[in-house]
Amino acid sequence: MTIKLGVSGDKGSFSEEAGLLYAKRANIQPSLAYLIDMEGVLAAIEKEEIDLGILPVVNLRGGLVKPALEAMGKHLFTVIDELWLEVNQCLLGSKGTEINQITTIVSHPQGLAQCTRFLQKTFKNIQMIEWCDTAKAAKDLAEGNLPPYSAVIAPGRCAEIYDLEILANTIQDDQPNLTAFIIVKHRGSS
Repeated sequence: MTIKLGVSGDKGSFSEEAGLLYAKRANIQPSLAYLIDMEGVLAAIEKEEIDLGILPVVNLRGGLVKPALEAMGKHLFTVIDELWLEVNQCLLGSKGTEINQITTIVSHPQGLAQCTRFLQKTFKNIQMIEWCDTAKAAKDLAEGNLPPYSAVIAPGRCAEIYDLEILANTIQDDQPNLTAFIIVKHRGSS
């Protein structure tokens, strides 16, 4: 039986990775819905547009995922499980872009928070732009929707998916870099 699983990210996101890992662990066949953010997942759960949802709630380095907490305060749902995922952040750029050409870094606030030391050491006085999702930032970079000479902090898998280049790998401050995800369902479903 196929379960419609909503992930709080775009294709290539850590939420997608966590969702696929959970589906394997729970022995379910998922049909993924890319809902980009936590609000999208919980709204879809409440409207019963998806069977299950997965979203990050805390990272050991970056702390509480504030957009998740804000969304959780607005919707009714039931938490059925949790999953911890080791998150490996990468700096991605357009093909041919050198790291010294980067003028802007774009990522989810958690991506930026998890890589503070790398960013302070590598990029002095550079503009940081918060985005709704790390994988969405990668997709938007690939589609030319970000300022020229931008780089994004995102999963390395996004480089392959969106035809980007990995400029730096394993840039998170802490090893392991663990994020807790919760799996949710509609409050009234069994």
